[in-house]
Amino acid sequence: MAIKGRAETMEANRVKLISAARKAFADKGFAAASMDDLTASVGLTRGALYHNFGDKTGLLAAVVAQIDGEMAGRAKEMAQSAGDDWARLLSEGVAYIQMALDPEVQRIVLLDGPAFLGDPSRWPSQNACLDATRSAVAEMVSKGILKPVDVEAAARLLNGAALNAALWVAASEDPVVTLPKAIDAFQLLVSGLLARRP
Repeated sequence: MAIKGRAETMEANRVKLISAARKAFADKGFAAASMDDLTASVGLTRGALYHNFGDKTGLLAAVVAQIDGEMAGRAKEMAQSAGDDWARLLSEGVAYIQMALDPEVQRIVLLDGPAFLGDPSRWPSQNACLDATRSAVAEMVSKGILKPVDVEAAARLLNGAALNAALWVAASEDPVVTLPKAIDAFQLLVSGLLARRP
């Protein structure tokens, strides 16, 4: 019973730290966020942070994974009303790019994430997106909706195009002006995969 209680406490501490870090990283940015302030804000010590995440960068990775996972979920949800398989896939990519205007997403996932965690295509959350895209592409190729293209190559290029468009929007001097350019180019690029126009 004591082991179960300890595991619940550790999980509660993880949740508290991720929540506090998410707010601090969104407000101040990763580099400026103080770990002492962050841990004190939830009544914990640096020891709890190190025990759960290894270091500040490990905590950032957990926050990025949480937000990136939420982004994928939101994109999928936004695309549900898009109609057929192709329209949903295209809408998911566009929705992901549009989220680059969300201040929290912009700062934590698209600016600080790559700066401090490295190549986003190697993040576990991006791998989950790639798996979903791979499945969708395989199904559309088998139905003849997409040209007979290598599924792995197409899935990676689709995901990469959406991710890089979002990164570009977030890093641009005027994201609102950049967004429609990124979306137009993304739609033109990926439409080349269609076997026939709907």
